[in-house]
This record gives sequence, C-alpha cells and structure tokens, in this order.
Amino acid sequence: MAHKTLHSNQKLFTLSLILLSLSLSIFFIFFGSKNNIVNRFKVETDQPNQLFTNPRWFDLIQEESNSDKKIKVGLVNFNDEEASQYEVHGYGSLVDTVRVHFNCVSKVREWKDFFPVWINEDSNLHPPTCPEIPMPRLEEYWDLNVVVAKVPCDGWTTEAGMRDVFRLQVNLVVANLLVRSGWAKGPDVKWEVYAVFIGPCGPMPEIFRCDDLLRKEGDHWVYKPELKRLKQKVLMPPGTCQIAYPFGKTDNARQSKLKNRQFNHREAYVTVLHSSEAYVCGAIALAQSIIRTNSTKDLLLLHDEHVSPRSLTGLRTAGWKTRQIERIRSPFAEKGSYNEWNYSKLRIWLLTWYRKVVFIDSDFLVFKNMDWVFHYPQISAAGNDRTLFNSGIMVIEPSLCTFEDLMLKSFKVGSYNGGDQGFLNEMFTWWHRLPKEVNFLKYFDGNHSLNREKIPDDLSAIHYLGLKPWMCYRDYDCNWDIKERQVFASDKAHEKWWQVYDEMPERLKQYCGLSPHMNWRIKKWRRVAKKLSLPDEHWKISVTDPRQYNLVQ
Repeated sequence: MAHKTLHSNQKLFTLSLILLSLSLSIFFIFFGSKNNIVNRFKVETDQPNQLFTNPRWFDLIQEESNSDKKIKVGLVNFNDEEASQYEVHGYGSLVDTVRVHFNCVSKVREWKDFFPVWINEDSNLHPPTCPEIPMPRLEEYWDLNVVVAKVPCDGWTTEAGMRDVFRLQVNLVVANLLVRSGWAKGPDVKWEVYAVFIGPCGPMPEIFRCDDLLRKEGDHWVYKPELKRLKQKVLMPPGTCQIAYPFGKTDNARQSKLKNRQFNHREAYVTVLHSSEAYVCGAIALAQSIIRTNSTKDLLLLHDEHVSPRSLTGLRTAGWKTRQIERIRSPFAEKGSYNEWNYSKLRIWLLTWYRKVVFIDSDFLVFKNMDWVFHYPQISAAGNDRTLFNSGIMVIEPSLCTFEDLMLKSFKVGSYNGGDQGFLNEMFTWWHRLPKEVNFLKYFDGNHSLNREKIPDDLSAIHYLGLKPWMCYRDYDCNWDIKERQVFASDKAHEKWWQVYDEMPERLKQYCGLSPHMNWRIKKWRRVAKKLSLPDEHWKISVTDPRQYNLVQ
C-alpha cells in the first residue's frame, strides 16, 4: 500500500514539474512578445524630443504596406530645427524625409470669412469667391508614402479652437498631398499613402474619417485614407463662401450613369419620427412629393414606439420603408421642449448598409428631383445663420464609429439651441454649402417680408417652418393668426403644400385630418387675432376646409 502511494506521489511530482516547465515557457514567450509589441510603439521618455525618436507609427505602416522599401515622408508644420532632428533620430536608410513648404494663411482671416452668412447665388457676372488658403507646390511632393503633420491644437476644446483657420489649412495641406501622391501614377495604380497626425486634438473628422483610423497611440493618430472620398473633399471650396461642387460632374456622362446604377440601392432619403404622431401627415406628404419627382432612391423612415400601427400602415402605403429605433434625449434641451428628443436624428449614422443618405425633415415638400444631391459629401447642407448650417436637409455618410463619437461627445459638447442642429454644427464645423433651392426656409423677417408671396417656382424643396400646413385650415396659413409667428406665414407656400395633398390618394388623406384639439387651437388663435385686430385680417377669412366637420380622434 505504501509502495503504491509513493509511486503515485512520484507521478504527481513529475507531472507538476512538466506543468511548471510549460508554464514558464509560455510566460517568457508571451511576455517577450508583449514587450516587443509595446516597444514597437514606445517613445523613449528620457529623450529630449519625443516627436522624432523611434516614431511609433513607422513599424505599423511598414507592416501594413508589407514592404521593406524605403519610405518617403513629408513633414507638415515642422520648423527647420524639428525637421533636422527628425532626420537625425529617424530610421536612417529606411526613411527619406522632406519638409513640405507652404505659406501660412493670413492671420487676419477669420472663420466667418470662409463661412459667411449669405452669398449671392444668383449672380453669373460676379460669382462669389473665397479667400485664399495657400497650398504647397504639389508637383514637388508627388511621391510621398507618408505625410506627418503637427496639428495646431491651441484652444481646440473651445469654439474658437474648433474654428481655427490655420488648423483647417494644415488638414487641407495633408489631404492634398495624399491625393496628389496616391493618384500620381493614375487611378489604376495601387499606391498606398498614410497620414500621421501629432497632437491631442488629432485631425479634423470632417476631412479624415474615423473609419480610416488605423491606430491611435497617445497623441499620435495613424490614418490610411480612402482616396476617392478624400479627393472629393479637396475638390470642395475651402468653406461655404462658394456653392459646393457635385462630385459626379467631374466624371464623364458614361461613368456617372454607371455609378448611379451601381449605387442606387445603397442610397436613400431618410426622415425620423419620434415622441408623437404630429408629423405623420407631413411624412406622408413628403414621401408622395419625392415619388412625384421620379426619384430612384430608397425612402426610409425611422420611428420610435410612439408611432401607432395604423400610422405605420399609412406611412408604408405612402412609400416609406420603416424601421423602429430607440429615441435619444437631447442632453441640453429643457424637459418637455419641442427638441427634447431631437438627438434621435443621430441614429441615421447607423444606417451603414447605405453608402450615403440624405436626411430630410418631415416638414419638407420636394418639388423637383433632388437625386443629384447624393453627389455631395458629408456634411453638405444649406446655410442657416452666422457660420452655421440648417440640419433640415443634409448629406450624411453612415458610419458606426462616427455614431459612437457623436454619442460620446453629446454630453460634453453644447448646443446653442439645445437640439441636434446646434450640436451637429459644433461637431462638423467644416461643411459644404448646398444651393438654397434645396432648403428654402419659409421664414420672412425684416426686408424679406415682402417676398413671402413671391415664392420662386423653380425651387427644389420648401422647409415649412412654424405651424405646419396640415395643422392649419387649408384656407390660409394660420401662422398669420399669431403675431410672433407671422415671420413664418406665406399663403403662397401654404397653397403649394395643399396642391400636393390634393394629388394624394384618398386612402392617404385620412392621415391628415384635424383632431378636436387641433381644431380648438386654430379657432382659439383666430379669436385672439380678431380681438387684436391684426392688420393682415386673415382672421376675417370665411373657412371652408371640410376637415373642420370631420374631426379624427
């Protein structure tokens, strides 16, 4: 019995030694590899200049390109001393560095010079121009593999820092260099190019997409950009001082037709309904107006649980594909305000099965085919005021990492109006101006008040601000009945909406009925207008709208 026990213990001891030996081997193999990986991107902290010693991005790029050939690096926003240190402490025979020379943009230039409130879109004799943002002589830097840039990040967490003209210039210089080098030998020749940005703020996400980020280590950001998208960016004007260029016009007609056929199924108009059913009628009319223009794009409506099955039936009959979402609260909106849940609009960035979407609010009507808008990049929109865009219609390129970034920053970045428009204008400060015809704002103040009944007939779309046409009697625009809302009043625009309504099938018109509360509110403000004797005298109009007698619950 003792002999068996001893033999058993010897077996256990031998097995333990084997297991210990294996464990030690695995330990050294694992931690040896880990240290090697760490050292690949490590910057020696005891060196006087961390920017230049053993650049952490070099091995990654060499691994990505799968080549041991010499890498040519262009240095952007480096002074002579920094550039010379880079050459001394670099990888010697593996790297050839060249400092990129360009004149800095004038210090007297401000963001508003490139993003004016208004430009003259109607003058052929004197088209609007933009101030100059100097670029390097690109033909001198046609064979770069990598562009390394120091990003100016002073005050980048503030509004002024996010709208810094020199920061924009550095990003555009890098983008132009990459496009020039990447396409130097023709679009059919594969020439991979990379960008490395050094600085806590990183590159401008409007130009360098998070989808193209290979790695971020500390204040080093390594990108491998998709050149076709980047080329479209560098072809844009430097700001909204000019109308943006539709990228499709740079192709010949045959290429454009092929491209349209290829991507039609991956592009869509998208709208969002949440929190109530107040805009169901508007969304139905919007779908019908788009279909009337012979659009070839998908129509997708995102909605939350507050839209009833009955309304969804009507929306689908009108032409929308529907998809339920969970709404998102606006962190800076007041509780119960009209824009409390407007951040739900951010969910459109999750539609990654589409290459590109055009978001359009459900208080729009489309009168001319607008499929050409899909040729524009993210974010293209019409102007609102100051340096800002109106988010009622905008071109978006869906991206999961963009959505995640927007959600992460939604609690940190403020919004001037508490809603999505203010937030998106802080997230996308560099945007592209669409012609005003795609987003004619029904707003008439000051000198524009005389134009309210002179709505141009060649508009692509009208944005119905204020009280919506389906919330009024069809006889006139009920914004007239409230003095503070008369800036939104236009009987001409009102009439154009009802013309689309009249062309809708009868089965869809039932979704545009008046509820008892809506009817009560209209009559209340007519009485107020009469009591105040408002000089427009719309309150005197005899109402004939049959909906007032057939109220819906």
